Amino acid sequence: MRRLFSSVLVDMTGIVVIGVAAYLIVFSQWFGALWAAEIPDSFRQFVTIFLSMVIEALPFVLIGVIVAGAIQIFVTEEHIRRWIPAHSFQAVAMGCVVGALFPACECGIVPIVRKLVGKGVPLGAAVGFLLTGPLINPIVILSTYMAFGNDAMIAGWRMGLGFAAALLIAWSISLFFSSNQLRRPVSLPVQRRKPQTSLFYRFEEMLKHSIDEFFDTGKYLMIGACVAAWMQTHVHTESLLLFGGNDAGEMLTMMGLAYFLSLCSEADAFIAASFRNIFSTSSILAFLIYGPMIDLKNTIMLFSVFRARFVVVLLMLVTAVVWLGVWAAKMTQGW
Repeated sequence: MRRLFSSVLVDMTGIVVIGVAAYLIVFSQWFGALWAAEIPDSFRQFVTIFLSMVIEALPFVLIGVIVAGAIQIFVTEEHIRRWIPAHSFQAVAMGCVVGALFPACECGIVPIVRKLVGKGVPLGAAVGFLLTGPLINPIVILSTYMAFGNDAMIAGWRMGLGFAAALLIAWSISLFFSSNQLRRPVSLPVQRRKPQTSLFYRFEEMLKHSIDEFFDTGKYLMIGACVAAWMQTHVHTESLLLFGGNDAGEMLTMMGLAYFLSLCSEADAFIAASFRNIFSTSSILAFLIYGPMIDLKNTIMLFSVFRARFVVVLLMLVTAVVWLGVWAAKMTQGW
C-alpha cells in the first residue's frame, strides 16, 4: 500500500509540474515577454520543434502503452502459441499483414512490440509488425494519396514496395537472431495476494502496466525528440543537398532527411510532396518508405528495449533493403 501511494504521489507531482509549466508558457504574459526578449531565435525554434514532436507523438504512445498493457494482462503465452504459425516465414508474413492493418506510429508501436516479444512472439514476426505498422496502415496510405493530389501511384508504390521490403527485412532478422534480443525480460505481474480473475481487477492491472510502460517509454521519446529537434535546428536542409548530384546520392540524402526529421508517418507525405520539384520520384519514395521504418527518435527507443547489436543490424538492413528496393523500382519504371 505504501509503495502504491508513493508511486501515485510521484505521478501526480509530475502531472502538476507539467501543468504549471504549460500554464506559464501558454497563459503567463510575464513569461511570454521574457521569452520574446531574452531567448535566442534558434532556441525558440528548437523548443517549438521539440514540443510539436512530443505533442504529435504522445497520443500514439498512449495508445501503444494501453495496447501493451492489455497484451500483458489478457494475452497469454498459450494464446500466442495458438495464433502464431509454427513455420517461421508464415509467422513473419502474419506479422507484416497484422501491422499493415494496425494504425500505429513508430513511437507508439515500440512498447507493443516489446510486450509481444516478451510474450513469445517470434522476433521476425514482431519486426514485421514493427516495420509495416507505421508504414502502410490505412491512415498512412490515405494521407499519401491526398498529399500527392489524389495520385494513387506514389501511395501504391509505398504500400507495395514497403510491404515487400518489410517482409524481406523481417525474414532476414529471423535468420540472423534466434533469441528475442530484449535487453531485459518483460516483467510479469507480481501476485502479492490471492490471484483474482474479475474483469475489474484485470483492468486495474492493465492500467498499472500501461502507466509503468508510459513512463519507461516516455523518457526515451523525450530524448529522441530533443536530439531530432536539435538536428532540425542546427543542420539545415540545404546542407544535405551537397550529398546529392546523382540518383543514388539523392536517394541517400532523402533517406537521411527522413531519419533526422523523425516525422510522424501520418503527416510525412505532405512534407515529401513539397520536394517534388527538387528531388526525383525515386528519392521521394525512399523518403516515404525509410522514415516510418526507422528514424532518430525511434532508434533511441529501440536501443532502450533491444540489445545494441540487434538494433544496429536492423538499421543496416532497413537502409540497404530500402535503397536497393527503390533503386530496382527506379530501373524498372524509368523514374
